[in-house]
Amino acid sequence: MSNLKASNVHMEDAEKVQRIINEFVKGGTEKLQVISDFDMTLTTPNDEYGPCQSCYNALDSSKFFPSIYQQKAEKLKDHYYAIEIDPYLAIKEKIPYMVEWWTKAHDLLIEFNLRKEWLPQIVKESRIIFRKGCDWLFQQLNRLQVPLLVFSAGIGDVIEETFKSRSKLYDNLKIVSNFIHFNDEGLIDGFEGELMHVFNKNENVIHRSGYFEEIEHRHNIILMGDSLGDLQMADGAICENILKIGFLNDKVDEFLERYKKSFDIVIVNDPTMSVPNSIIAQVCEAIETKMADGVKVNDVTNANATSNGSVIGDAA
Repeated sequence: MSNLKASNVHMEDAEKVQRIINEFVKGGTEKLQVISDFDMTLTTPNDEYGPCQSCYNALDSSKFFPSIYQQKAEKLKDHYYAIEIDPYLAIKEKIPYMVEWWTKAHDLLIEFNLRKEWLPQIVKESRIIFRKGCDWLFQQLNRLQVPLLVFSAGIGDVIEETFKSRSKLYDNLKIVSNFIHFNDEGLIDGFEGELMHVFNKNENVIHRSGYFEEIEHRHNIILMGDSLGDLQMADGAICENILKIGFLNDKVDEFLERYKKSFDIVIVNDPTMSVPNSIIAQVCEAIETKMADGVKVNDVTNANATSNGSVIGDAA
Protein backbone atom coordinates (compact mmCIF):
# COMPACT_ATOMS: atom_id res chain seq x y z
CA MET A 1 0.00 0.00 0.00
CA SER A 2 1.62 3.25 -1.15
CA ASN A 3 0.48 5.22 1.92
CA LEU A 4 2.55 2.98 4.18
CA LYS A 5 5.65 3.81 2.14
CA ALA A 6 5.35 7.56 2.66
CA SER A 7 8.31 9.25 4.33
CA ASN A 8 6.21 10.36 7.30
CA VAL A 9 4.96 6.83 8.05
CA HIS A 10 7.16 4.73 10.33
CA MET A 11 6.95 1.05 11.29
CA GLU A 12 9.17 -0.97 13.58
CA ASP A 13 8.02 -4.22 11.95
CA ALA A 14 6.50 -3.78 8.51
CA GLU A 15 6.02 -7.53 8.05
CA LYS A 16 3.94 -7.70 11.23
CA VAL A 17 1.79 -4.83 9.99
CA GLN A 18 1.22 -6.62 6.70
CA ARG A 19 0.26 -9.86 8.47
CA ILE A 20 -2.31 -8.04 10.60
CA ILE A 21 -3.80 -6.29 7.58
CA ASN A 22 -4.00 -9.64 5.80
CA GLU A 23 -5.98 -11.02 8.75
CA PHE A 24 -8.30 -8.02 8.63
CA VAL A 25 -8.98 -8.70 4.96
CA LYS A 26 -9.64 -12.39 5.68
CA GLY A 27 -11.99 -11.61 8.55
CA GLY A 28 -13.86 -8.87 6.74
CA THR A 29 -15.86 -6.06 8.27
CA GLU A 30 -18.07 -8.38 10.34
CA LYS A 31 -15.01 -9.22 12.47
CA LEU A 32 -13.79 -5.63 12.74
CA GLN A 33 -14.14 -2.87 15.31
CA VAL A 34 -12.44 0.51 15.59
CA ILE A 35 -11.37 2.17 18.83
CA SER A 36 -10.12 5.75 18.63
CA ASP A 37 -9.09 8.72 20.67
CA PHE A 38 -10.72 12.02 19.69
CA ASP A 39 -8.55 15.11 20.24
CA MET A 40 -5.61 15.23 17.80
CA THR A 41 -6.46 11.74 16.54
CA LEU A 42 -9.80 12.06 14.79
CA THR A 43 -9.23 15.80 14.87
CA THR A 44 -6.14 17.47 13.46
CA PRO A 45 -3.64 19.60 15.41
CA ASN A 46 -3.36 22.01 12.50
CA ASP A 47 -4.61 22.69 9.00
CA GLU A 48 -3.89 25.18 6.23
CA TYR A 49 -5.30 27.99 8.37
CA GLY A 50 -3.11 27.33 11.41
CA PRO A 51 -3.34 25.56 14.78
CA CYS A 52 -6.54 23.70 15.67
CA GLN A 53 -8.11 23.05 19.05
CA SER A 54 -8.97 20.29 21.48
CA CYS A 55 -12.24 20.13 23.43
CA TYR A 56 -10.75 21.97 26.38
CA ASN A 57 -9.01 24.54 24.16
CA ALA A 58 -12.36 25.37 22.56
CA LEU A 59 -13.90 26.02 25.97
CA ASP A 60 -10.88 27.94 27.20
CA SER A 61 -11.03 30.39 24.29
CA SER A 62 -14.80 30.84 24.29
CA LYS A 63 -16.22 34.36 24.39
CA PHE A 64 -18.77 33.13 26.94
CA PHE A 65 -16.09 33.10 29.64
CA PRO A 66 -14.33 36.16 31.07
CA SER A 67 -10.62 36.67 30.55
CA ILE A 68 -9.87 35.60 34.13
CA TYR A 69 -11.20 32.13 33.31
CA GLN A 70 -8.95 31.93 30.27
CA GLN A 71 -5.95 33.06 32.28
CA LYS A 72 -6.56 30.43 34.95
CA ALA A 73 -7.07 27.67 32.36
CA GLU A 74 -3.88 28.67 30.53
CA LYS A 75 -1.93 28.65 33.78
CA LEU A 76 -3.09 25.09 34.47
CA LYS A 77 -2.05 23.98 30.99
CA ASP A 78 1.36 25.63 31.25
CA HIS A 79 2.05 23.77 34.47
CA TYR A 80 0.60 20.32 33.82
CA TYR A 81 1.13 19.79 30.08
CA ALA A 82 4.89 19.83 30.59
CA ILE A 83 4.44 16.97 33.04
CA GLU A 84 2.16 15.04 30.66
CA ILE A 85 4.75 14.99 27.87
CA ASP A 86 7.89 14.71 30.02
CA PRO A 87 9.81 11.77 28.48
CA TYR A 88 11.74 11.17 31.70
CA LEU A 89 8.71 10.52 33.91
CA ALA A 90 6.96 7.15 33.99
CA ILE A 91 3.22 7.14 33.36
CA LYS A 92 2.51 6.05 36.93
CA GLU A 93 4.41 9.12 38.14
CA LYS A 94 2.36 11.40 35.89
CA ILE A 95 -1.07 10.08 36.88
CA PRO A 96 -1.51 12.04 40.16
CA TYR A 97 -0.72 15.26 38.31
CA MET A 98 -3.18 14.44 35.55
CA VAL A 99 -5.92 13.84 38.13
CA GLU A 100 -5.10 17.24 39.64
CA TRP A 101 -5.17 18.95 36.25
CA TRP A 102 -8.47 17.48 35.09
CA THR A 103 -10.11 18.06 38.47
CA LYS A 104 -9.04 21.70 38.55
CA ALA A 105 -10.11 22.22 34.93
CA HIS A 106 -13.55 20.81 35.70
CA ASP A 107 -13.82 22.93 38.84
CA LEU A 108 -13.11 26.01 36.72
CA LEU A 109 -16.03 25.22 34.41
CA ILE A 110 -18.27 24.92 37.45
CA GLU A 111 -16.90 28.10 39.03
CA PHE A 112 -17.59 30.10 35.87
CA ASN A 113 -21.06 28.64 35.29
CA LEU A 114 -20.87 26.88 31.94
CA ARG A 115 -24.34 26.59 30.41
CA LYS A 116 -25.57 23.80 28.13
CA GLU A 117 -27.08 26.27 25.67
CA TRP A 118 -23.61 27.67 24.96
CA LEU A 119 -22.17 24.44 23.57
CA PRO A 120 -23.46 24.65 19.97
CA GLN A 121 -22.04 28.15 19.58
CA ILE A 122 -18.76 27.21 21.28
CA VAL A 123 -18.26 24.35 18.85
CA LYS A 124 -19.39 26.42 15.86
CA GLU A 125 -16.80 29.10 16.63
CA SER A 126 -14.08 26.64 17.60
CA ARG A 127 -11.14 25.28 15.66
CA ILE A 128 -12.02 21.65 16.39
CA ILE A 129 -11.45 20.23 12.92
CA PHE A 130 -11.78 16.60 11.84
CA ARG A 131 -8.86 15.26 9.84
CA LYS A 132 -9.36 15.19 6.10
CA GLY A 133 -10.92 11.85 5.25
CA CYS A 134 -12.86 11.44 8.50
CA ASP A 135 -16.18 11.93 6.73
CA TRP A 136 -15.41 8.97 4.46
CA LEU A 137 -14.24 6.89 7.43
CA PHE A 138 -17.36 7.58 9.50
CA GLN A 139 -19.69 6.91 6.57
CA GLN A 140 -18.01 3.63 5.64
CA LEU A 141 -17.88 2.28 9.17
CA ASN A 142 -21.56 3.10 9.67
CA ARG A 143 -22.57 1.67 6.28
CA LEU A 144 -20.80 -1.58 7.09
CA GLN A 145 -22.04 -1.58 10.72
CA VAL A 146 -18.51 -1.60 12.12
CA PRO A 147 -18.59 -0.29 15.72
CA LEU A 148 -16.63 2.91 16.35
CA LEU A 149 -15.78 3.47 20.00
CA VAL A 150 -14.44 6.96 20.67
CA PHE A 151 -12.49 7.13 23.91
CA SER A 152 -11.61 10.65 25.02
CA ALA A 153 -10.27 12.40 28.07
CA GLY A 154 -11.92 15.53 26.68
CA ILE A 155 -15.49 16.70 27.17
CA GLY A 156 -18.11 14.27 25.89
CA ASP A 157 -20.72 16.98 25.34
CA VAL A 158 -18.32 18.93 23.12
CA ILE A 159 -17.47 15.76 21.17
CA GLU A 160 -21.16 15.00 20.59
CA GLU A 161 -21.80 18.54 19.42
CA THR A 162 -18.79 18.33 17.08
CA PHE A 163 -20.16 15.16 15.47
CA LYS A 164 -23.61 16.76 15.18
CA SER A 165 -22.41 19.98 13.58
CA ARG A 166 -19.40 18.81 11.56
CA SER A 167 -20.31 15.23 10.73
CA LYS A 168 -23.17 13.11 12.08
CA LEU A 169 -23.98 11.08 15.19
CA TYR A 170 -24.03 7.73 13.43
CA ASP A 171 -25.76 4.68 14.90
CA ASN A 172 -22.50 2.70 15.14
CA LEU A 173 -20.81 5.41 17.24
CA LYS A 174 -20.30 5.19 21.00
CA ILE A 175 -18.56 7.99 22.89
CA VAL A 176 -16.90 7.39 26.25
CA SER A 177 -15.65 10.59 27.82
CA ASN A 178 -16.15 13.15 30.58
CA PHE A 179 -19.80 14.12 30.28
CA ILE A 180 -21.14 17.18 32.05
CA HIS A 181 -24.11 17.01 34.38
CA PHE A 182 -26.42 19.99 33.91
CA ASN A 183 -29.22 20.92 36.30
CA ASP A 184 -32.79 21.62 35.23
CA GLU A 185 -31.85 25.18 34.30
CA GLY A 186 -29.05 23.99 32.02
CA LEU A 187 -26.29 25.07 34.39
CA ILE A 188 -23.29 22.82 35.00
CA ASP A 189 -23.30 21.29 38.46
CA GLY A 190 -20.72 18.53 38.07
CA PHE A 191 -19.58 15.65 35.89
CA GLU A 192 -21.08 12.22 35.39
CA GLY A 193 -19.30 9.01 36.30
CA GLU A 194 -15.59 8.52 36.74
CA LEU A 195 -12.97 11.08 35.83
CA MET A 196 -11.13 10.18 32.64
CA HIS A 197 -7.70 11.63 31.96
CA VAL A 198 -5.12 10.82 29.34
CA PHE A 199 -3.54 7.92 31.24
CA ASN A 200 -6.47 5.99 32.75
CA LYS A 201 -8.55 5.00 29.74
CA ASN A 202 -8.18 1.33 30.71
CA GLU A 203 -9.96 1.96 34.03
CA ASN A 204 -13.17 3.38 32.61
CA VAL A 205 -16.51 1.72 33.31
CA ILE A 206 -16.76 0.70 29.63
CA HIS A 207 -14.30 -2.08 30.40
CA ARG A 208 -16.69 -3.44 33.03
CA SER A 209 -19.94 -2.78 31.19
CA GLY A 210 -20.10 -5.78 28.91
CA TYR A 211 -19.59 -3.64 25.79
CA PHE A 212 -16.66 -5.70 24.56
CA GLU A 213 -18.40 -8.98 25.40
CA GLU A 214 -21.38 -7.94 23.26
CA ILE A 215 -19.10 -7.61 20.24
CA GLU A 216 -16.68 -10.38 21.13
CA HIS A 217 -16.98 -11.82 17.62
CA ARG A 218 -15.31 -8.63 16.41
CA HIS A 219 -11.84 -9.73 17.40
CA ASN A 220 -9.97 -7.65 14.81
CA ILE A 221 -9.28 -4.16 16.16
CA ILE A 222 -7.94 -0.97 14.68
CA LEU A 223 -6.79 1.27 17.54
CA MET A 224 -5.89 4.90 16.89
CA GLY A 225 -4.40 7.45 19.25
CA ASP A 226 -1.89 10.25 19.65
CA SER A 227 -0.72 9.47 23.18
CA LEU A 228 0.99 6.46 24.71
CA GLY A 229 -1.91 6.41 27.17
CA ASP A 230 -4.23 5.60 24.27
CA LEU A 231 -2.65 2.16 23.98
CA GLN A 232 -4.79 1.10 26.96
CA MET A 233 -8.11 1.77 25.24
CA ALA A 234 -8.53 -1.81 24.02
CA ASP A 235 -7.84 -3.37 27.43
CA GLY A 236 -10.65 -5.83 28.07
CA ALA A 237 -11.49 -6.35 24.42
CA ILE A 238 -11.49 -9.90 23.08
CA CYS A 239 -8.79 -9.61 20.49
CA GLU A 240 -7.01 -11.84 18.00
CA ASN A 241 -5.48 -9.13 15.83
CA ILE A 242 -4.93 -5.51 16.77
CA LEU A 243 -3.32 -2.81 14.65
CA LYS A 244 -2.17 0.16 16.70
CA ILE A 245 -1.90 3.39 14.74
CA GLY A 246 -0.24 6.35 16.44
CA PHE A 247 -0.37 9.96 15.31
CA LEU A 248 2.79 11.76 16.45
CA ASN A 249 1.96 15.45 16.21
CA ASP A 250 4.68 17.10 18.29
CA LYS A 251 8.24 16.63 19.56
CA VAL A 252 9.00 14.07 16.86
CA ASP A 253 12.72 13.79 17.59
CA GLU A 254 12.05 13.07 21.26
CA PHE A 255 9.24 10.56 20.86
CA LEU A 256 9.53 8.82 17.49
CA GLU A 257 11.51 5.80 18.69
CA ARG A 258 9.27 5.32 21.70
CA TYR A 259 6.16 5.54 19.53
CA LYS A 260 7.61 3.05 17.03
CA LYS A 261 8.12 0.54 19.83
CA SER A 262 4.56 1.04 21.09
CA PHE A 263 2.46 1.55 17.95
CA ASP A 264 2.57 -0.67 14.86
CA ILE A 265 2.28 2.35 12.56
CA VAL A 266 3.40 5.87 13.48
CA ILE A 267 2.17 8.75 11.33
CA VAL A 268 4.12 11.98 11.72
CA ASN A 269 2.71 15.46 11.11
CA ASP A 270 -0.13 14.39 8.83
CA PRO A 271 -3.48 16.24 9.01
CA THR A 272 -5.30 13.47 7.13
CA MET A 273 -6.84 10.07 7.82
CA SER A 274 -5.34 8.62 4.63
CA VAL A 275 -3.44 5.68 6.17
CA PRO A 276 -6.32 4.27 8.28
CA ASN A 277 -8.73 4.91 5.40
CA SER A 278 -6.60 2.95 2.95
CA ILE A 279 -6.65 -0.03 5.32
CA ILE A 280 -10.42 0.19 5.76
CA ALA A 281 -10.81 0.56 1.99
CA GLN A 282 -8.87 -2.65 1.41
CA VAL A 283 -11.09 -4.60 3.82
CA CYS A 284 -14.20 -3.10 2.20
CA GLU A 285 -12.93 -3.99 -1.27
CA ALA A 286 -12.41 -7.61 -0.27
CA ILE A 287 -15.92 -7.89 1.15
CA GLU A 288 -17.54 -6.21 -1.83
CA THR A 289 -15.64 -8.52 -4.16
CA LYS A 290 -16.83 -11.48 -2.13
CA MET A 291 -20.45 -10.31 -2.30
CA ALA A 292 -20.24 -9.68 -6.04
CA ASP A 293 -18.51 -12.92 -6.94
CA GLY A 294 -19.95 -15.22 -4.29
CA VAL A 295 -16.53 -16.44 -3.18
CA LYS A 296 -15.01 -16.91 0.25
CA VAL A 297 -13.00 -14.13 1.84
CA ASN A 298 -9.93 -16.38 1.87
CA ASP A 299 -10.29 -16.77 -1.89
CA VAL A 300 -10.42 -12.99 -2.25
CA THR A 301 -7.31 -12.65 -0.13
CA ASN A 302 -5.43 -15.16 -2.23
CA ALA A 303 -6.57 -13.50 -5.42
CA ASN A 304 -5.31 -10.12 -4.22
CA ALA A 305 -1.97 -11.43 -2.98
CA THR A 306 1.08 -10.28 -4.87
CA SER A 307 4.31 -12.11 -5.46
CA ASN A 308 5.90 -10.57 -2.35
CA GLY A 309 3.05 -11.74 -0.11
CA SER A 310 1.31 -8.38 0.23
CA VAL A 311 -2.45 -8.20 -0.20
CA ILE A 312 -2.43 -4.43 -0.20
CA GLY A 313 -2.53 -2.51 -3.43
CA ASP A 314 -2.41 1.24 -3.91
CA ALA A 315 -5.63 2.08 -2.06
CA ALA A 316 -6.80 5.64 -2.18
